[in-house]
Amino acid sequence: MPLLDWIVVFGYLAVVATIGVVASRRHDRADAFFLAGRSIPSWAASFSVVATVLSAATFVGMPQQAYRGDLTYMVFKFAGLPALIVVGIFFLPAFYRSTHASIYGIVRERYGPGAGAAAGIGFLVGRLLASGARLFMAALAVSWVLFGSADAGPLAVTIAMVAVGTALYAIAGGIRAIIWTDVLQAIVAAVVGVVALIVLWNLVDRPLDDVIATLRSGGETGRDKLRMFDTTPDPSKSFGVWSGLFGLPVFLVAAYAVDQDHVQRLLVCKTPRDGLRAGVLSNLIGWPIAFVFLAIGLLLWVETQVHGTVRVGADGDDRAVMIQFMLTELPLGIRGLMVAGLLAAAMSSLDSALNALAATTMNDLVQPWRERRGKAPLDDRTVTRWSRGSMVGWAALLAGVAFALSIWQVRSGKTLLEFALGVMTYAYAGLLGVFVVAMFTRRGSGRSVVAALVAGGLVILFTDRNFQTVLGIESAVPGLAIGWRLMLGAGLSAAITAIPGARKSPE
Repeated sequence: MPLLDWIVVFGYLAVVATIGVVASRRHDRADAFFLAGRSIPSWAASFSVVATVLSAATFVGMPQQAYRGDLTYMVFKFAGLPALIVVGIFFLPAFYRSTHASIYGIVRERYGPGAGAAAGIGFLVGRLLASGARLFMAALAVSWVLFGSADAGPLAVTIAMVAVGTALYAIAGGIRAIIWTDVLQAIVAAVVGVVALIVLWNLVDRPLDDVIATLRSGGETGRDKLRMFDTTPDPSKSFGVWSGLFGLPVFLVAAYAVDQDHVQRLLVCKTPRDGLRAGVLSNLIGWPIAFVFLAIGLLLWVETQVHGTVRVGADGDDRAVMIQFMLTELPLGIRGLMVAGLLAAAMSSLDSALNALAATTMNDLVQPWRERRGKAPLDDRTVTRWSRGSMVGWAALLAGVAFALSIWQVRSGKTLLEFALGVMTYAYAGLLGVFVVAMFTRRGSGRSVVAALVAGGLVILFTDRNFQTVLGIESAVPGLAIGWRLMLGAGLSAAITAIPGARKSPE
């Protein structure tokens, strides 16, 4: 990129670092480092939720999704609204009453330290997979920008650079710094998406009626690319209407109720009502942002139809379609802002993950381990210092997982969005079943919780199409989309959790 673009990028990063330093004051207490003393206004928390969701999957994955398909992904965004309302009404009040910085403390109180640790480990594994996917997608885009390639070597270097850069300011500031930098990053990401859409519209240079007719025709596939609601009863379609009515809301309840990374955003507000308000507002803000990036993908496809422009890789890799447009068509300065927005999206999803991983490590593993051995609880300063140290280890693990997932995604043949959502379900299935039983019944035991967490993950594994192919059973079982797989896994997990433990004999 030209010098002016790099000036814009580094100028933006300097602003983010400054905000992080200013916001990071007064975080010696552990609850401030993880929950910001529950002093964040709901509007700021909502922007932080938006920034967390607005990962590199948005910049790279949404245009690819629409370029290859249509607008049915919007069903996933619509499903988030009822899911967040359910979480706000039934889950958040219990989380606010809890004295733990990590939500898995509820499982520990209900079933004992072993079950609490198992729930925490389940989240840690799931978050490694989910955030590793986000890191891989961010590095994919940045690697194309820096090296003009996403081959294994450049991609590995880029993954390490993004992980280290994000960890540095996440370690420094705690959740308060992350929240306020996320506000800026959500705004920047949305603005650059609108700018890219305007530039692309001028580049297509066709009347609106012609563009709509081209999209309706669907090119060689003949499929209407403006279709938003797919009513065909195919259980393998991730974003069909039936999945949107049932499977996807359950998936999103899991995302916002049992994933510390997401829940933490809603717990930094003053009250459960404020947390609910932040969640609903974040979802509504996300609708137009998602539509903008999907529209970019549609217009990129229209450009190939009317101008014959080829923006995919030599092997047909359409993951590069958005990045190639950024690097070749955006004006000077705007291109730098777009790259800055891409880095914003990458960092805003990873910084929160590192904080959530540290919170779970300290509150669900380290502190209970010390209690069981009769050691004195750690003071707040020590907890904060150890948490920062754990972030270093998690950043290194995330980098390794991200590189492994980059290989997995290519072999899966799925779009970036479907792949990223799919890997989240491995932890969500077991955790959702456990939390539902723990919070709304008196059934279960420590052993049933551990068995349920394992069973939930196994259901997701055995319903994965690629794993079925390895076993040679793909033709014998129907393919299931992520929402249905999550419902199946969570249902089995809840049933196993509810198995009562052995009764103690009276003395």
